[in-house]
Amino acid sequence: MKIFPAIDIKDKKCVRLVKGDFDNKTEYKMSPVEQAGKYKDHGFKNLHIVDLDGALTGETVNLDIIQDIISKSELNIEIGGGIRNFKSVQKYIDFGVEKVILGSIAIKDKNFLKEACKKFPNKIALALDAKDGCLSVSGWKENSNQSTLDYLKEVNDYGVSRLIYTDINRDGMKLSPNFKETSKVADISNCPVIISGGVSSIDDIKKAKSLKNIEGIIVGKAIYDGDIKLEELVKEDA
Repeated sequence: MKIFPAIDIKDKKCVRLVKGDFDNKTEYKMSPVEQAGKYKDHGFKNLHIVDLDGALTGETVNLDIIQDIISKSELNIEIGGGIRNFKSVQKYIDFGVEKVILGSIAIKDKNFLKEACKKFPNKIALALDAKDGCLSVSGWKENSNQSTLDYLKEVNDYGVSRLIYTDINRDGMKLSPNFKETSKVADISNCPVIISGGVSSIDDIKKAKSLKNIEGIIVGKAIYDGDIKLEELVKEDA
């Protein structure tokens, strides 16, 4: 199973939010580029990046930092946050990212998602960010009033190459992921699923490995707070 250490960028810094709340964030001293280098030096192969400024504004705000990470780290990178047009998708692919994550735009405009999958085969990942069973958009500030599972059933045949499921109520809380809901998503998804939100220990990683149709897991706050040591985590990476 793939391990995706996380880097969330806000105001050019590494930050972690609690339940996606921008007013409840922790900033970390190490720069995003330095943090990516640390992951590479420990032997990780994959990296999950979110441009939080982009998620709020709908623009690709931190392109310079992300391009720097890509050029220096040589990691397999999935990137999300503020990607709301084909030009932005193309730009990231040209930079060399492995997957471009579509969230808000894909929920609000299913046809955009469909066309993106056709235009960029095997490059589009879909973010399903759920709170109490419904999808959230626009930096998790808006409730779309769409059921997670109903939406997935509608877009399941579009050609998405990876699905990232986040339980917002668990994100940044270190209470373990919502394995029950993730399993429901993975059971009906036509593409492999990445678990996100709430990872607190190596035990969570081991449990994720027992689930069907799970490609990997994203680990964020538990790394930054020292609950999970990189030396232990990298042993679970495959």
